[in-house]
Amino acid sequence: MTELDRIRNFSIVAHIDHGKSTLADRLIQLTGTVAERDMKAQMLDAMDIERERGITIKANSVRIEYPAKDGNTYILNLIDTPGHVDFAYEVSRSMRAVEGSLLVVDASQGVEAQTLANVYQAIDADHEIVPVLNKIDLPAAEPDRVKEQIEDVIGIDAQDAIPISAKSGMGIPDVLEAIVHRLPAPKGDRDAPLKAMLVDSWYDAYLGVVVLIRVMDGVIRKNDTIRMVKTKATYKLDKLAVLKPQMVDIGELGPGEIGVFTASIKQVRDTRVGDTITHERQQCAAALPGFKPAQPVVFCGLFPVDSAEFDALRDAIEKLALNDASFSYEMETSAALGFGFRCGFLGLLHLEVVRDRLEREYDIDLITTAPSVVYHLHMRDGETRELHNPADMPDLTLVDHIEEPRIKATIMVPDEYLGEVLKLCQDRRGLQLDLTYAGSRAMVVYDLPLNEVVFDFYDRLKSVTKGYASFDYQITGYREDYLVKMQVLVNDEPVDALSLMVHRDRAEMRGRAMCEKLKELIPRHMFKIPIQAAIGGRVIARETIAALRKDVTAKCYGGDVTRKKKLLEKQKAGKKKMRQFGKVEIPQQAFINALKMDG
Repeated sequence: MTELDRIRNFSIVAHIDHGKSTLADRLIQLTGTVAERDMKAQMLDAMDIERERGITIKANSVRIEYPAKDGNTYILNLIDTPGHVDFAYEVSRSMRAVEGSLLVVDASQGVEAQTLANVYQAIDADHEIVPVLNKIDLPAAEPDRVKEQIEDVIGIDAQDAIPISAKSGMGIPDVLEAIVHRLPAPKGDRDAPLKAMLVDSWYDAYLGVVVLIRVMDGVIRKNDTIRMVKTKATYKLDKLAVLKPQMVDIGELGPGEIGVFTASIKQVRDTRVGDTITHERQQCAAALPGFKPAQPVVFCGLFPVDSAEFDALRDAIEKLALNDASFSYEMETSAALGFGFRCGFLGLLHLEVVRDRLEREYDIDLITTAPSVVYHLHMRDGETRELHNPADMPDLTLVDHIEEPRIKATIMVPDEYLGEVLKLCQDRRGLQLDLTYAGSRAMVVYDLPLNEVVFDFYDRLKSVTKGYASFDYQITGYREDYLVKMQVLVNDEPVDALSLMVHRDRAEMRGRAMCEKLKELIPRHMFKIPIQAAIGGRVIARETIAALRKDVTAKCYGGDVTRKKKLLEKQKAGKKKMRQFGKVEIPQQAFINALKMDG
């Protein structure tokens, strides 16, 4: 049992690559939580894909014991959060489980777009915030300028910001002291009925479903019978533990503590993130407010290359969805691809990560259809429908108008690349809302249509600014625009995986680019293949893939020319018949590459 004033719960928030996971490593190392021989870089990033890409995808938690200079030993519960905009939902969940945040800012790069977004989430959650300036040992570090920037842009006092280098370990003891003395202790009543928040849950091959909780009031002990308030399910606890990052068994968890339990829960979907956990006999009076469900922004279809793997894909997606509350899915069928799932993601990086995990962890070959966003269709009879998949677009004569989702994008960019960024946003049908300066960097705010951002806006932004721009967005609502569905026909057959919603003024350009790309990507066959882009019944662009030819006149070595002509006519008739019945194989890579538009 730990007294409340000896506990500190905090998360580390920052922009991508500003050193959150490295700082977590140093805190774990300095307090001896993990033996020196077991230490490795990015200790809390457990997934292969996190280690390869060098990014944090899942928020991870660890319990650290720290003997402070005042003679007391404090329990520090740290949650390391992701920095990418696609995983902002993980960040907002972690914030609700803790009372304070360390705001890490790179002393050479200063405040970035995602720093702002994550700090605002911390402020919304009513956190005490301690600014930390990382990478202070770099030659380009400008701590005084960055302190000013934190005060100007975010509006929090940065005079006491702690200068550190998470890589070398410089200044880490000061961070530990600041956590103990500047962050508040949790509140809670030990004698009240149990009230705990379900922060996260994941599937473990050996233990089944593991549930991460934060106890608000009361005490939870091993072998207790608990009740989930939302799902009304009851379970008996098998194991109660704290994460150091490995599980260490513990007898009980009191108010303010963070730990995990297993309780022979069969399905991860039975553990809803944000649910309240209480004792079955003595229930708490009111449930916790919970989290608002994640709003998927990007949708795409996932289909197995081999249709016999459909059941394996279903199991894999169900297990993944348990692990990732922001990922949603439903079944769908496609004429070209068979049975699969329509999945919702928080962004393109999220989509890539889920696809990589399915292919890697579950060994399934996938076909991914074009990512699309949700459109609102206002029908002539007054009904409003949601359109998730462009292939399901009803007849245009029944539709009065179409609304598309718009976002408010905040881009921080060095002065010399500003022109390129403005041009990119104008090309994507953006409306400029604001342009301000913080030192030598511009902060541009644009109103952009989400479907223009979904494809490759981020990649283009990084390439025109040589990687110096940072980008963050939030959805603002829906607005009417002149949108049409563009179909791609290969050998007169529509390919529903390549259907797109495009703005009418852009349709010809997009259609031409798509046809030219497919011409390079689809291998040649024994017959001529036309590739067309069409809106309704009108073809707006066309390319033709020439046929492979066999020299049928090789055995003619003399005689009348009509012999040659006869053989060529026979070949021509064969090719015509082939074109009628031949099937065109479109390789999987062609789907993915055709959808990457290069400006």
